[in-house]
Amino acid sequence: MTGWSRRRVLRTALSTAAALGSLPVAPIARAAAGPRFRRGVNAWPWFSLTREFPAPRTDYGWPPFQSQRPVPTPDDLRRLRETGLDFIRLPVDPGPFLAADAKTRGKLLDMLDAAVTATLDAGLGIIVNIQANAATHYWNPDRMVSSTVAPAFDLYRGLVGELAGRLARFQPGRVALEPVNEPAQACASNVWLQIQLALLTAARASAASLPLVVTGGCGSMVSGLTALDPAPLSPFEPILFTFHFYEPYLFSHQGAPWMREPVYRSLNNVPWPASAGSLEQTLASVRARMAQDTETPEDAKQAAYAETERVLKVYFDAQPDRWFVDKYLRQVRDWGDVHGLAPERIIMGEFGALRTDARYVAAPNPDRGRYIADVRRSAEELGFAWALWDLFDGMGMMDDTTRALDPDIIAALGLTMPAD
Repeated sequence: MTGWSRRRVLRTALSTAAALGSLPVAPIARAAAGPRFRRGVNAWPWFSLTREFPAPRTDYGWPPFQSQRPVPTPDDLRRLRETGLDFIRLPVDPGPFLAADAKTRGKLLDMLDAAVTATLDAGLGIIVNIQANAATHYWNPDRMVSSTVAPAFDLYRGLVGELAGRLARFQPGRVALEPVNEPAQACASNVWLQIQLALLTAARASAASLPLVVTGGCGSMVSGLTALDPAPLSPFEPILFTFHFYEPYLFSHQGAPWMREPVYRSLNNVPWPASAGSLEQTLASVRARMAQDTETPEDAKQAAYAETERVLKVYFDAQPDRWFVDKYLRQVRDWGDVHGLAPERIIMGEFGALRTDARYVAAPNPDRGRYIADVRRSAEELGFAWALWDLFDGMGMMDDTTRALDPDIIAALGLTMPAD
C-alpha cells in the first residue's frame, strides 16, 4: 500500500458502481498453470523503508534499508504458516537495486534470495512485488513506470527480467513475480497496457514458466481490474490477476497520517458496520481529536470539520455493511466470468484497516475486526485469494516488537492462533 494519489483522494461516494458493462470478449482458452495462493499477508517493510541520500544524490546508504524496521524471523514465518496462511506478498523497493553498482546489486539480490528461501523453508509460498516508493525523491514511480519512455523505465524493465530469472530457480508452484504495484495510470489507459506488456515480455525472456501477477490501472482498484482486457496478456501465461480493496476509505483510512486530505487527520471512531454507531458519536470523537491538535490553525480546523461532517453524513446515510463489500467484489467476479477466468486466478492482493494503538487514533478495534472479517469472507465466497495489508505497523497482525499475533485479527481472517 503506497501513498500515491488515489490514497490521497477522498473516497466519499459510498454507492458501488453499476454492474460492469463489457463488450463481448472471447474467453481465454488456455488456463494458467501456477501456484494456488489462497491466504496471505503482505510482508512490508522487509525490503522497504530505505535510506536514500537527499538530493542531489541519487544513491542509498549501506545497508539501504532502515535497521530498525521490523523484519520477520524464521520463527515468525513458521508461526504464520501455523495460523493457516499459505503465502506472503513481499513488496520490494526497486530503488536500491537500480542505484547500486554491480557488486552492491549482487549483495541485494543475494539478500532477496535468502528471504525467498526462508519463506519457502517455512512452508509458505511467495509473491515478490516490485513496489516503487512514491516518497523517494529520485527512484520513484514517475521516473520508472509512468510510461515506456520514462527516464528509468529501461532500468526498471531490466530489473524485472533479472528478478524473474532468479525466482525461476526456486521450487515451481510456490513463487510468483508481480512487476508493478498500484499503477497510477487511468483505468483503461493504453499507456498502462504498453507498460505492462513490456514488463511481461522482459520477465518471460528470463523465465518461461514463472507465474506472473498482472493488474489494472487506477492503482489496482476494482475499477482498474474490471477495465482490463486480459486477452492481450494471454501469451504470457501462466498469469494471475490482482486488485486491492480498501473501500470505504472513510473507514479503512480514518486517522491515517499519510492521507493529505484534512478530513483524515482527526477522523476516528467511524464504526463498521455503520449501524454499530452514529453520526453524533463519531463527530464528537472528531471534535475531541481536533481539540488536541495544536498545530493546525483554527480556520483550517473549522473547514476540515465542515467537510468531515458532510462526508460522514453520506457514510451514515448509506449504512455500509457486508452488502457494500459484496457488491464491490461481485464486479470482479462478473469480470472474471465474462473473460472465462477461474476465480482462483484472482487475488485480492491488499485489504485492511488502520487500528487504534499507541501511535494511531483510528478505527475502533472491534469494528476493524468486523470489517476485515467481512472483506475476507466476501472474497472467499467469490473464490478469490487474499493477502492482508499488513504484517507489521498500524494495519498489521503482528506486533513490531514482541512479535505477538493479534488474536482478534487472526480470528477475523479465519485463521488459528499457533500453539506457541
